[in-house]
Amino acid sequence: MNRILQFAVLAMLLSGCGTVPDARAILHNQSLYSQDPKFTGPHGSLTREQGQQIVERLKEHQQAPSDILERHLAFEQALSDVPLVVGNKVLLLKNGTETYNAMLAAIHDAKDSINIEMYIFSDGQVGEMFADALIERQRHGVQVNLMYDGIGSFPTSAGFFDRLRQNGIAVMEYRPLNPFAKRFHWTISHRNHRKMLIVDGRVAFTGGINISEVYASGVGSGGSGGSMEYWRDTDIELEGPVVAEVQKLFISEWSYQKGPTLAQRNYFPSLEKQGNEIVRVIASVPERFSLIYVTLISAIVNSETNVYITDAYFAPDHQMLHALERAARRGVDVRLLLPSHSDVAFIVSAERSHYRALLASGVKIYEWQGEMLHAKTATIDGVWSTVGTSNLDWWSIARDNELNAIILSHPFGDEMNLMFKHDIESSNQIDPDQWKHRGLGERLRETAAGMIEPLL
Repeated sequence: MNRILQFAVLAMLLSGCGTVPDARAILHNQSLYSQDPKFTGPHGSLTREQGQQIVERLKEHQQAPSDILERHLAFEQALSDVPLVVGNKVLLLKNGTETYNAMLAAIHDAKDSINIEMYIFSDGQVGEMFADALIERQRHGVQVNLMYDGIGSFPTSAGFFDRLRQNGIAVMEYRPLNPFAKRFHWTISHRNHRKMLIVDGRVAFTGGINISEVYASGVGSGGSGGSMEYWRDTDIELEGPVVAEVQKLFISEWSYQKGPTLAQRNYFPSLEKQGNEIVRVIASVPERFSLIYVTLISAIVNSETNVYITDAYFAPDHQMLHALERAARRGVDVRLLLPSHSDVAFIVSAERSHYRALLASGVKIYEWQGEMLHAKTATIDGVWSTVGTSNLDWWSIARDNELNAIILSHPFGDEMNLMFKHDIESSNQIDPDQWKHRGLGERLRETAAGMIEPLL
Protein backbone atom coordinates (compact mmCIF):
# COMPACT_ATOMS: atom_id res chain seq x y z
CA MET A 1 0.00 0.00 0.00
CA ASN A 2 1.15 3.50 -0.79
CA ARG A 3 4.16 1.89 -2.48
CA ILE A 4 3.86 4.03 -5.62
CA LEU A 5 4.91 6.97 -3.44
CA GLN A 6 7.80 4.92 -2.09
CA PHE A 7 8.91 3.99 -5.60
CA ALA A 8 8.86 7.58 -6.79
CA VAL A 9 10.82 8.73 -3.77
CA LEU A 10 13.40 5.99 -4.16
CA ALA A 11 13.87 6.72 -7.85
CA MET A 12 14.79 10.29 -6.92
CA LEU A 13 16.87 9.56 -3.87
CA LEU A 14 18.64 6.26 -3.19
CA SER A 15 20.26 7.26 0.07
CA GLY A 16 20.75 5.21 3.21
CA CYS A 17 19.89 1.83 1.69
CA GLY A 18 20.90 -1.49 3.16
CA THR A 19 22.34 -4.37 1.20
CA VAL A 20 21.05 -7.77 0.16
CA PRO A 21 22.81 -10.40 2.29
CA ASP A 22 25.14 -12.95 0.74
CA ALA A 23 22.98 -15.89 1.78
CA ARG A 24 25.15 -18.44 -0.03
CA ALA A 25 28.23 -17.58 2.01
CA ILE A 26 26.24 -17.62 5.24
CA LEU A 27 24.52 -20.92 4.43
CA HIS A 28 27.87 -22.59 3.70
CA ASN A 29 29.36 -21.55 7.04
CA GLN A 30 29.30 -24.93 8.78
CA SER A 31 30.00 -23.41 12.20
CA LEU A 32 26.46 -21.97 12.16
CA TYR A 33 24.94 -25.46 12.27
CA SER A 34 26.49 -26.54 15.56
CA GLN A 35 24.53 -24.33 17.96
CA ASP A 36 21.71 -25.83 19.97
CA PRO A 37 18.39 -23.98 19.72
CA LYS A 38 17.64 -21.90 22.81
CA PHE A 39 14.21 -22.33 24.35
CA THR A 40 12.58 -20.17 27.00
CA GLY A 41 9.24 -20.38 28.73
CA PRO A 42 7.14 -18.64 31.38
CA HIS A 43 9.75 -19.43 34.04
CA GLY A 44 12.95 -18.73 32.16
CA SER A 45 15.40 -20.63 29.98
CA LEU A 46 15.00 -24.34 29.37
CA THR A 47 17.94 -26.71 29.67
CA ARG A 48 19.67 -28.20 26.63
CA GLU A 49 18.06 -31.56 27.41
CA GLN A 50 14.58 -30.01 27.60
CA GLY A 51 15.17 -28.31 24.25
CA GLN A 52 16.22 -31.59 22.66
CA GLN A 53 13.07 -33.26 23.99
CA ILE A 54 10.94 -30.56 22.36
CA VAL A 55 12.66 -31.08 19.00
CA GLU A 56 12.25 -34.86 19.28
CA ARG A 57 8.52 -34.49 19.99
CA LEU A 58 8.16 -32.30 16.91
CA LYS A 59 10.05 -34.86 14.81
CA GLU A 60 7.71 -37.63 15.96
CA HIS A 61 4.84 -35.98 14.08
CA GLN A 62 6.75 -35.44 10.84
CA GLN A 63 5.35 -37.39 7.90
CA ALA A 64 8.83 -37.48 6.37
CA PRO A 65 12.32 -36.77 7.77
CA SER A 66 13.23 -33.09 7.59
CA ASP A 67 16.40 -31.15 8.29
CA ILE A 68 14.29 -28.14 9.18
CA LEU A 69 14.08 -29.33 12.83
CA GLU A 70 17.81 -29.76 13.27
CA ARG A 71 20.09 -28.06 10.75
CA HIS A 72 17.78 -25.13 10.13
CA LEU A 73 16.93 -24.47 13.79
CA ALA A 74 20.63 -24.50 14.64
CA PHE A 75 21.32 -22.08 11.79
CA GLU A 76 18.42 -19.84 12.78
CA GLN A 77 19.63 -19.70 16.38
CA ALA A 78 23.21 -18.89 15.36
CA LEU A 79 22.02 -15.85 13.41
CA SER A 80 19.63 -14.56 16.05
CA ASP A 81 19.99 -14.09 19.79
CA VAL A 82 16.20 -14.36 20.09
CA PRO A 83 15.08 -17.64 21.67
CA LEU A 84 12.28 -19.98 20.72
CA VAL A 85 9.57 -19.25 23.26
CA VAL A 86 7.28 -22.06 24.43
CA GLY A 87 3.82 -21.93 26.00
CA ASN A 88 2.01 -19.62 23.60
CA LYS A 89 -1.40 -19.42 22.00
CA VAL A 90 -1.35 -18.37 18.33
CA LEU A 91 -4.59 -17.44 16.57
CA LEU A 92 -4.55 -17.20 12.76
CA LEU A 93 -6.54 -14.19 11.54
CA LYS A 94 -7.69 -13.91 7.93
CA ASN A 95 -8.41 -10.49 6.44
CA GLY A 96 -9.64 -7.26 7.96
CA THR A 97 -12.85 -8.41 9.59
CA GLU A 98 -11.31 -11.06 11.84
CA THR A 99 -8.22 -8.98 12.58
CA TYR A 100 -9.97 -5.68 13.33
CA ASN A 101 -12.62 -7.34 15.49
CA ALA A 102 -9.93 -9.13 17.51
CA MET A 103 -7.82 -5.97 17.81
CA LEU A 104 -10.75 -3.80 18.90
CA ALA A 105 -11.84 -6.40 21.45
CA ALA A 106 -8.33 -6.41 22.94
CA ILE A 107 -8.24 -2.60 22.97
CA HIS A 108 -11.64 -2.47 24.68
CA ASP A 109 -10.36 -4.80 27.43
CA ALA A 110 -7.09 -2.89 27.97
CA LYS A 111 -6.36 -1.98 31.59
CA ASP A 112 -2.79 -0.63 31.56
CA SER A 113 -1.17 0.17 28.19
CA ILE A 114 -1.61 -0.03 24.42
CA ASN A 115 1.40 0.17 22.10
CA ILE A 116 0.66 0.35 18.40
CA GLU A 117 3.12 0.58 15.50
CA MET A 118 1.75 0.86 11.95
CA TYR A 119 3.14 1.59 8.52
CA ILE A 120 -0.25 2.98 7.46
CA PHE A 121 -2.74 4.49 9.88
CA SER A 122 -5.52 6.00 7.77
CA ASP A 123 -7.93 8.76 8.74
CA GLY A 124 -10.88 7.13 6.98
CA GLN A 125 -13.72 5.20 8.54
CA VAL A 126 -11.51 2.39 9.85
CA GLY A 127 -8.88 4.79 11.16
CA GLU A 128 -11.51 6.88 12.94
CA MET A 129 -12.98 3.73 14.49
CA PHE A 130 -9.59 2.81 15.93
CA ALA A 131 -8.91 6.39 16.99
CA ASP A 132 -12.17 6.51 18.92
CA ALA A 133 -11.37 3.20 20.63
CA LEU A 134 -7.86 4.36 21.59
CA ILE A 135 -9.08 7.72 22.89
CA GLU A 136 -11.77 6.01 24.97
CA ARG A 137 -9.14 3.84 26.66
CA GLN A 138 -6.78 6.79 27.17
CA ARG A 139 -9.57 8.68 28.94
CA HIS A 140 -9.99 5.70 31.27
CA GLY A 141 -6.36 5.77 32.36
CA VAL A 142 -4.81 3.38 29.84
CA GLN A 143 -1.62 4.80 28.33
CA VAL A 144 -1.68 4.65 24.52
CA ASN A 145 1.56 5.02 22.53
CA LEU A 146 1.35 5.20 18.72
CA MET A 147 4.15 5.10 16.13
CA TYR A 148 3.36 5.58 12.42
CA ASP A 149 5.57 5.79 9.34
CA GLY A 150 6.06 9.15 7.62
CA ILE A 151 5.65 7.80 4.10
CA GLY A 152 3.15 5.02 4.77
CA SER A 153 0.79 7.41 6.55
CA PHE A 154 1.58 10.41 4.36
CA PRO A 155 -2.04 10.78 3.10
CA THR A 156 -3.35 10.92 6.67
CA SER A 157 -4.07 14.48 7.79
CA ALA A 158 -1.99 16.09 10.51
CA GLY A 159 -5.24 17.00 12.25
CA PHE A 160 -6.03 13.32 12.72
CA PHE A 161 -2.86 12.74 14.75
CA ASP A 162 -3.26 16.09 16.53
CA ARG A 163 -6.62 14.89 17.83
CA LEU A 164 -4.95 11.82 19.30
CA ARG A 165 -2.27 13.96 20.97
CA GLN A 166 -4.84 16.37 22.37
CA ASN A 167 -6.51 13.42 24.09
CA GLY A 168 -3.29 12.38 25.84
CA ILE A 169 -2.02 9.72 23.42
CA ALA A 170 1.75 9.73 22.83
CA VAL A 171 2.24 9.92 19.06
CA MET A 172 5.49 9.67 17.10
CA GLU A 173 6.09 9.90 13.36
CA TYR A 174 8.80 7.52 12.18
CA ARG A 175 11.41 9.38 10.09
CA PRO A 176 9.33 12.42 9.05
CA LEU A 177 9.49 13.50 5.41
CA ASN A 178 10.29 17.00 6.59
CA PRO A 179 14.10 17.05 7.00
CA PHE A 180 13.80 19.88 9.51
CA ALA A 181 11.77 17.60 11.79
CA LYS A 182 14.58 15.04 11.90
CA ARG A 183 15.80 13.59 15.20
CA PHE A 184 19.03 12.19 13.67
CA HIS A 185 20.61 11.66 10.24
CA TRP A 186 17.80 12.23 7.73
CA THR A 187 17.11 9.64 5.05
CA ILE A 188 13.92 9.08 3.12
CA SER A 189 14.47 5.51 1.93
CA HIS A 190 14.64 3.76 5.32
CA ARG A 191 11.06 3.10 6.38
CA ASN A 192 9.28 1.29 9.20
CA HIS A 193 7.09 -1.35 7.54
CA ARG A 194 6.25 -3.18 10.78
CA LYS A 195 2.69 -3.59 12.04
CA MET A 196 2.15 -4.50 15.66
CA LEU A 197 -0.31 -3.95 18.47
CA ILE A 198 0.54 -4.89 22.07
CA VAL A 199 -2.15 -4.61 24.76
CA ASP A 200 -1.25 -4.67 28.46
CA GLY A 201 1.96 -6.53 27.55
CA ARG A 202 -0.17 -9.69 27.37
CA VAL A 203 -1.65 -9.79 23.86
CA ALA A 204 0.12 -8.95 20.62
CA PHE A 205 -0.87 -8.77 16.95
CA THR A 206 1.34 -8.71 13.87
CA GLY A 207 1.14 -9.51 10.17
CA GLY A 208 0.47 -7.69 6.95
CA ILE A 209 -2.61 -5.71 7.94
CA ASN A 210 -2.47 -1.93 8.29
CA ILE A 211 -5.23 0.33 9.61
CA SER A 212 -6.93 1.09 6.31
CA GLU A 213 -10.25 1.03 4.47
CA VAL A 214 -8.97 -1.45 1.86
CA TYR A 215 -9.65 -4.21 4.43
CA ALA A 216 -13.07 -2.97 5.50
CA SER A 217 -15.05 -6.05 4.51
CA GLY A 218 -17.89 -6.06 7.01
CA VAL A 219 -15.94 -4.79 10.01
CA GLY A 220 -17.94 -5.54 13.12
CA SER A 221 -20.07 -8.17 11.42
CA GLY A 222 -18.23 -11.09 12.97
CA GLY A 223 -17.76 -12.79 9.59
CA SER A 224 -14.58 -14.07 8.00
CA GLY A 225 -14.17 -11.07 5.75
CA GLY A 226 -13.49 -13.30 2.77
CA SER A 227 -15.02 -11.10 0.07
CA MET A 228 -12.94 -10.99 -3.12
CA GLU A 229 -13.76 -7.26 -3.30
CA TYR A 230 -11.39 -6.43 -0.45
CA TRP A 231 -7.70 -6.96 0.14
CA ARG A 232 -6.60 -10.46 1.14
CA ASP A 233 -4.22 -10.41 4.10
CA THR A 234 -3.17 -12.39 7.18
CA ASP A 235 -2.38 -11.52 10.79
CA ILE A 236 -1.83 -13.49 13.99
CA GLU A 237 -2.82 -12.86 17.59
CA LEU A 238 -0.29 -13.95 20.21
CA GLU A 239 -0.78 -14.67 23.90
CA GLY A 240 1.85 -16.04 26.27
CA PRO A 241 5.52 -15.40 27.05
CA VAL A 242 6.44 -14.47 23.46
CA VAL A 243 4.45 -11.23 23.77
CA ALA A 244 7.38 -9.82 25.76
CA GLU A 245 9.61 -10.23 22.68
CA VAL A 246 7.21 -8.14 20.58
CA GLN A 247 6.99 -5.54 23.35
CA LYS A 248 10.79 -5.27 23.47
CA LEU A 249 10.88 -4.42 19.77
CA PHE A 250 8.32 -1.64 20.14
CA ILE A 251 10.01 -0.03 23.14
CA SER A 252 13.48 -0.37 21.61
CA GLU A 253 12.41 1.34 18.39
CA TRP A 254 10.52 4.07 20.25
CA SER A 255 13.64 4.81 22.27
CA TYR A 256 15.96 4.67 19.25
CA GLN A 257 13.74 7.12 17.37
CA LYS A 258 13.82 9.48 20.37
CA GLY A 259 10.08 9.47 20.83
CA PRO A 260 8.37 11.17 23.79
CA THR A 261 9.28 9.65 27.14
CA LEU A 262 7.05 6.66 27.70
CA ALA A 263 4.74 6.94 30.68
CA GLN A 264 5.45 4.51 33.50
CA ARG A 265 3.36 1.40 32.99
CA ASN A 266 3.70 -2.34 33.54
CA TYR A 267 4.91 -3.03 30.01
CA PHE A 268 6.42 -6.39 30.98
CA PRO A 269 3.99 -8.23 33.27
CA SER A 270 4.58 -11.81 34.36
CA LEU A 271 3.34 -14.03 31.54
CA GLU A 272 2.10 -17.56 32.13
CA LYS A 273 1.60 -20.37 29.67
CA GLN A 274 -1.38 -19.76 27.37
CA GLY A 275 -1.00 -22.61 24.88
CA ASN A 276 1.39 -25.12 23.35
CA GLU A 277 2.87 -23.18 20.45
CA ILE A 278 6.59 -22.43 20.04
CA VAL A 279 7.28 -18.99 18.59
CA ARG A 280 10.37 -16.99 17.64
CA VAL A 281 10.05 -13.30 16.76
CA ILE A 282 12.61 -12.07 14.22
CA ALA A 283 13.07 -8.43 13.30
CA SER A 284 15.23 -6.88 10.61
CA VAL A 285 16.62 -3.40 9.98
CA PRO A 286 18.64 -2.04 7.04
CA GLU A 287 21.67 -1.47 9.27
CA ARG A 288 22.08 -5.27 9.39
CA PHE A 289 21.43 -7.93 6.79
CA SER A 290 17.88 -9.26 6.77
CA LEU A 291 17.62 -12.13 9.23
CA ILE A 292 14.10 -12.78 7.97
CA TYR A 293 15.24 -13.22 4.36
CA VAL A 294 18.22 -15.46 5.15
CA THR A 295 16.14 -17.52 7.58
CA LEU A 296 13.50 -18.17 4.91
CA ILE A 297 16.13 -19.17 2.36
CA SER A 298 17.64 -21.60 4.88
CA ALA A 299 14.23 -23.10 5.63
CA ILE A 300 13.66 -23.65 1.90
CA VAL A 301 17.14 -25.16 1.45
CA ASN A 302 16.45 -27.63 4.28
CA SER A 303 12.88 -28.47 3.23
CA GLU A 304 11.91 -32.04 2.38
CA THR A 305 8.19 -32.16 1.62
CA ASN A 306 6.54 -28.80 0.89
CA VAL A 307 7.13 -25.06 0.58
CA TYR A 308 3.98 -22.93 0.35
CA ILE A 309 4.60 -19.18 0.07
CA THR A 310 2.10 -16.33 -0.25
CA ASP A 311 3.65 -12.98 -1.11
CA ALA A 312 2.31 -9.59 -2.15
CA TYR A 313 5.39 -8.09 -3.81
CA PHE A 314 7.47 -10.88 -5.30
CA ALA A 315 10.69 -9.31 -6.61
CA PRO A 316 13.43 -11.40 -4.96
CA ASP A 317 17.12 -11.64 -5.82
CA HIS A 318 18.72 -14.69 -7.46
CA GLN A 319 19.43 -16.37 -4.10
CA MET A 320 15.77 -16.85 -3.24
CA LEU A 321 14.94 -17.91 -6.79
CA HIS A 322 17.71 -20.53 -6.84
CA ALA A 323 16.60 -21.90 -3.46
CA LEU A 324 13.03 -22.35 -4.72
CA GLU A 325 14.12 -23.91 -8.01
CA ARG A 326 16.53 -26.36 -6.39
CA ALA A 327 13.94 -27.40 -3.82
CA ALA A 328 11.45 -28.17 -6.58
CA ARG A 329 14.04 -30.13 -8.57
CA ARG A 330 14.75 -32.41 -5.63
CA GLY A 331 11.06 -33.27 -5.31
CA VAL A 332 9.76 -30.73 -2.80
CA ASP A 333 6.22 -29.52 -3.52
CA VAL A 334 6.95 -25.81 -4.04
CA ARG A 335 3.96 -23.52 -4.58
CA LEU A 336 3.78 -19.75 -4.85
CA LEU A 337 0.60 -17.71 -4.44
CA LEU A 338 1.12 -14.25 -5.96
CA PRO A 339 -1.08 -11.31 -7.01
CA SER A 340 -2.54 -11.06 -10.52
CA HIS A 341 -2.64 -7.28 -10.15
CA SER A 342 -1.21 -4.86 -7.65
CA ASP A 343 -1.19 -1.33 -6.29
CA VAL A 344 2.30 -1.06 -7.84
CA ALA A 345 2.14 -1.16 -11.64
CA PHE A 346 5.53 -2.81 -12.18
CA ILE A 347 5.48 -5.50 -9.51
CA VAL A 348 3.30 -8.08 -11.31
CA SER A 349 5.43 -7.84 -14.46
CA ALA A 350 8.55 -8.14 -12.29
CA GLU A 351 7.25 -11.30 -10.61
CA ARG A 352 6.22 -12.74 -13.96
CA SER A 353 9.72 -12.18 -15.34
CA HIS A 354 10.78 -15.13 -13.12
CA TYR A 355 7.96 -17.51 -14.08
CA ARG A 356 9.73 -19.26 -16.95
CA ALA A 357 12.66 -20.49 -14.85
CA LEU A 358 10.49 -21.30 -11.85
CA LEU A 359 7.97 -23.27 -13.90
CA ALA A 360 10.74 -25.14 -15.71
CA SER A 361 12.12 -26.33 -12.37
CA GLY A 362 8.71 -27.63 -11.25
CA VAL A 363 7.49 -24.75 -9.07
CA LYS A 364 3.70 -24.38 -9.17
CA ILE A 365 2.54 -20.77 -9.43
CA TYR A 366 -0.93 -19.42 -8.67
CA GLU A 367 -2.24 -15.90 -9.19
CA TRP A 368 -4.87 -14.53 -6.82
CA GLN A 369 -8.01 -13.39 -8.64
CA GLY A 370 -9.45 -11.16 -5.93
CA GLU A 371 -9.04 -7.42 -5.43
CA MET A 372 -5.50 -7.47 -4.03
CA LEU A 373 -3.27 -10.03 -2.34
CA HIS A 374 -1.27 -8.42 0.48
CA ALA A 375 -0.38 -11.38 2.75
CA LYS A 376 3.19 -12.40 3.61
CA THR A 377 3.18 -15.99 4.85
CA ALA A 378 5.00 -19.30 4.39
CA THR A 379 4.71 -22.84 5.68
CA ILE A 380 7.41 -25.47 5.18
CA ASP A 381 7.28 -29.22 5.82
CA GLY A 382 4.07 -28.78 7.81
CA VAL A 383 5.89 -27.63 10.94
CA TRP A 384 7.76 -24.36 10.23
CA SER A 385 5.49 -21.40 9.51
CA THR A 386 5.96 -17.66 9.34
CA VAL A 387 3.52 -14.75 9.33
CA GLY A 388 4.72 -11.20 9.25
CA THR A 389 5.30 -7.89 7.50
CA SER A 390 8.21 -8.79 5.23
CA ASN A 391 7.75 -9.20 1.48
CA LEU A 392 10.12 -10.89 -0.96
CA ASP A 393 11.15 -7.60 -2.53
CA TRP A 394 14.11 -5.29 -2.22
CA TRP A 395 12.29 -2.88 0.08
CA SER A 396 11.77 -5.57 2.71
CA ILE A 397 15.13 -7.24 2.11
CA ALA A 398 17.33 -4.14 2.29
CA ARG A 399 15.48 -0.93 3.15
CA ASP A 400 12.66 -1.42 5.65
CA ASN A 401 12.24 -2.35 9.28
CA GLU A 402 10.32 -5.63 9.27
CA LEU A 403 8.92 -8.15 11.75
CA ASN A 404 8.03 -11.83 11.33
CA ALA A 405 6.86 -14.47 13.77
CA ILE A 406 8.07 -18.04 13.23
CA ILE A 407 5.83 -20.76 14.62
CA LEU A 408 7.04 -24.36 15.15
CA SER A 409 3.85 -26.38 15.29
CA HIS A 410 2.16 -29.16 13.35
CA PRO A 411 -1.40 -28.02 14.26
CA PHE A 412 -0.65 -24.43 13.26
CA GLY A 413 1.10 -25.70 10.12
CA ASP A 414 -2.07 -27.63 9.28
CA GLU A 415 -4.10 -24.41 9.67
CA MET A 416 -1.70 -22.57 7.41
CA ASN A 417 -1.82 -25.30 4.77
CA LEU A 418 -5.63 -25.34 4.85
CA MET A 419 -5.73 -21.55 4.44
CA PHE A 420 -3.31 -21.83 1.51
CA LYS A 421 -5.47 -24.55 -0.06
CA HIS A 422 -8.57 -22.36 0.19
CA ASP A 423 -6.68 -19.41 -1.29
CA ILE A 424 -5.45 -21.28 -4.36
CA GLU A 425 -9.05 -22.34 -4.99
CA SER A 426 -9.68 -18.63 -5.61
CA SER A 427 -6.65 -18.38 -7.87
CA ASN A 428 -5.60 -19.34 -11.38
CA GLN A 429 -2.71 -21.76 -11.77
CA ILE A 430 -0.16 -20.74 -14.38
CA ASP A 431 0.09 -23.42 -17.06
CA PRO A 432 3.72 -23.82 -18.22
CA ASP A 433 2.77 -24.57 -21.84
CA GLN A 434 0.39 -21.65 -22.09
CA TRP A 435 2.94 -19.37 -20.46
CA LYS A 436 5.41 -20.10 -23.25
CA HIS A 437 2.95 -18.60 -25.73
CA ARG A 438 2.18 -15.34 -23.94
CA GLY A 439 2.18 -12.20 -26.06
CA LEU A 440 5.07 -9.97 -27.03
CA GLY A 441 3.67 -7.06 -25.03
CA GLU A 442 3.72 -9.07 -21.82
CA ARG A 443 7.29 -10.21 -22.51
CA LEU A 444 8.43 -6.62 -23.05
CA ARG A 445 6.78 -5.49 -19.81
CA GLU A 446 8.51 -8.32 -17.93
CA THR A 447 11.89 -7.36 -19.39
CA ALA A 448 11.43 -3.69 -18.47
CA ALA A 449 10.23 -4.52 -14.96
CA GLY A 450 13.13 -6.91 -14.44
CA MET A 451 15.57 -4.13 -15.22
CA ILE A 452 14.21 -1.93 -12.42
CA GLU A 453 13.49 -4.75 -9.96
CA PRO A 454 15.95 -3.46 -7.30
CA LEU A 455 13.80 -0.32 -7.10
CA LEU A 456 10.66 -2.33 -6.35
